[in-house]
Amino acid sequence: MYNYSIIKNIWLKNKKILLIAFAIAFVVALFFVKNKTTFKNSLDSSSKSQENGLAYNSATLEDLVNKDTDGDGILDWEEGLYGLDPTKKETTPGVSDQNAISKLKAEQRANAKINENGENEDPENLTETDKFSRELFATIAAGNQNGMVDQTAIETLGTTLAERIKNPIVRKVFSLSDLKISNENNAQAFIDYNYALNNIYKKYPMNYAVPDILQKFMADENNVNTSELEKLGPIIEQTNKIIDAMTKINVPRPISDPHLSVINTLERVVENISDIKFYDTDAIPAIGAINQYGKNSTDLGLASNMLTEAIKQKLNN
Repeated sequence: MYNYSIIKNIWLKNKKILLIAFAIAFVVALFFVKNKTTFKNSLDSSSKSQENGLAYNSATLEDLVNKDTDGDGILDWEEGLYGLDPTKKETTPGVSDQNAISKLKAEQRANAKINENGENEDPENLTETDKFSRELFATIAAGNQNGMVDQTAIETLGTTLAERIKNPIVRKVFSLSDLKISNENNAQAFIDYNYALNNIYKKYPMNYAVPDILQKFMADENNVNTSELEKLGPIIEQTNKIIDAMTKINVPRPISDPHLSVINTLERVVENISDIKFYDTDAIPAIGAINQYGKNSTDLGLASNMLTEAIKQKLNN
């Protein structure tokens, strides 16, 4: 049923999607094994998995990466990327899969716009998931060519990737120089500050609760409802307005540190929510954000309580 023109069409149209899909499946498997989350269907984290290496269902990740069902020297996952049948050496009768891939790669190079420095001029707007996918495949391909894709290599790669997702890049950190700090230390200064802070929260109310949205997003352990994530948009907008407003009110110096802490923890939370919202188009940061959201929300609660207590103490003096 396959022929070269169909395979070429699948490859050209879906190359990016296939790359990302494999990378996401691979890293999600690694991530959830390492962290033993409640996503019960994702991985088997039994003692057998620990003894025999990272496992996805009954197969180790080494098995998945190195599997070559038809024995033609092209790994199953790579055949899938090119729209080939991993159970046949000749997906198109009379044309080996090796030759089909070589032809596709040659056409890709011929169609690329190369400048005088040998660089591809085609513009690329890569998401973090795109970059992650490219890095993952480059690592696996290089290791496979050198015969180094064994269980140890997979586990090392898994640890690195899992840590990368667990610790997403912090995009913005506010400092005291970003605040309007007042040297006034009298009761009226704290009354005015408390009034201004309460007005900010009243001006930018939240109509949805993020945990409720995430619960509906993860409809059950086998499905996600990405349409629910649209509700995060207004929350992101309102939170950014709160942060901006908090940098513009007069802050008495004695409570500038807890005030700053609230702003920075709010920033961490809104970055998480923003990444989660784009789950469909940039899944890798979204996975990391889902992992970090609970901790950052807890930190925000603690920071808010510290600021509240500091205000109460000053107002009661």
